[in-house]
Amino acid sequence: MPIAETTGGVERARFVSGSLLRHVCVMAGTGAIGLIAVFAVDLINLFYISLLGEKATAAAVGFAGVVGFFHASLCIGLTIGIAAVVSRTVGAGRIEDARRIGTSSLVLMTAVSVVVGTGTAFFLHPALQALGAEGETARLAQRYLSVTVHTLPLLGIGMATSALLRSIGDARRAMTVTLAAAFVTAVLDPILIFGFGLGLDGAAISAVVSRMVLAAIGLHGVMVKHRMLGRFDAQRLAGDARALGTVAGPAVLTNLATPVGAAFVTHAVAQFGPSAVAGAATIDRLTPVAFGLVYALSGAVGPILAQNLGAGQYRRVQEGLRDSLLFMVASVAVAWLVLALGQGVLIRAFSADGLAAELISLFCSWLAASFFFAGGLFVANASFNNLGHPLLSTTFNWGRATLGTIPFAWWGSHYGAAGVLIGQAVGSSIFGLLAVVVAFRLAAKLARQEAPDAAPAPVLDAPVAPTSALVTPQPAGAATGPAASAAAP
Repeated sequence: MPIAETTGGVERARFVSGSLLRHVCVMAGTGAIGLIAVFAVDLINLFYISLLGEKATAAAVGFAGVVGFFHASLCIGLTIGIAAVVSRTVGAGRIEDARRIGTSSLVLMTAVSVVVGTGTAFFLHPALQALGAEGETARLAQRYLSVTVHTLPLLGIGMATSALLRSIGDARRAMTVTLAAAFVTAVLDPILIFGFGLGLDGAAISAVVSRMVLAAIGLHGVMVKHRMLGRFDAQRLAGDARALGTVAGPAVLTNLATPVGAAFVTHAVAQFGPSAVAGAATIDRLTPVAFGLVYALSGAVGPILAQNLGAGQYRRVQEGLRDSLLFMVASVAVAWLVLALGQGVLIRAFSADGLAAELISLFCSWLAASFFFAGGLFVANASFNNLGHPLLSTTFNWGRATLGTIPFAWWGSHYGAAGVLIGQAVGSSIFGLLAVVVAFRLAAKLARQEAPDAAPAPVLDAPVAPTSALVTPQPAGAATGPAASAAAP
């Protein structure tokens, strides 16, 4: 039986039975819609800004996007920890513990995002200078960020609630949270940018309102629809923070690696002028929309693997990893074909010309193929984070962002802006392939531990969650005890 919505809230784990490929398709499909909606916000902003025909303004959005990427990566890393720990706890039948951890996770997300978001405001000028922004472009980027950085807590709460919904298998509501926010942006952007003539300031205001909607709908889903939040327990907060931190800490470091690599690439491209930066910014915002299914796998695969790990079904963990990789390959092939055939439309839509148009065409025709390997890294990272080896995820992501990016992009810069992007694609592909190999070896080792009657607990780098008593994972179909059906407080 799946996790069901009842007057008492959550019953028991959805992913420990049924077709794994179907679970992957449903979770990734609905997750992709929601994730694409999140990234579509930035893409929509860039689209309307590009219609103004000002290269400096478009480049400013690109530089601001790199700073925003750091913020989003921090929140994503924290949500990985939330989804992993809550999913394992649900899979083990400890529903009341899961509710308490859900509350603690929102408190911790809010605290961290307030400090980071507001703290960034004091370092905007040197940060943009370090990225290569100059003159009017730097001034516009700083003005945009001075509005948006203070709303990072709203983004964090929205993403955290979406992760909580995914952790119990409610992919549809998790999708709705982000989809509604994107809809608000799509409606407000043209009104504020063109209707009221606010330009870049209008885009910033639209982003703020979008984040408010994101947080409000997410909180409604976890508090009203599922009653996922228990009473806040200050005495257990430290223990919950340690459990979340063992996954979220490495996951944050893992996710911050990507914007670090992106920052180096942006700096390398900036030397070729605003047109090159505008082209790279378009690619950066187009990529997660075009490959939304691949990006969604990181969040979709995690709860599936974690619930089966919590239930002691290790062979299903191995099969889930395999099915996720097959799904990724098919998704990348379709997206690459669409980009290659539609590149002319994209170039015209974003008013790109010169070097910007050349870079977009290069990406759509050839560099998009590197996502066969980047997608493999996403799937591998999800398995590392949710199977108790988050440090491996950190290692591979930082390896890709440093050894797989800096020397390759530096070498490519000798051949122009296109060389920078080619070098980045080659380096990241190497690390993606290595990560997939390691992930499959770990899954195979875990599968061999499963015995016919009882499965020994796997050795984890990170615990499931703090608890006052030892709880043995229940096999699928077994009763999960009073906590499994207890009503939400």
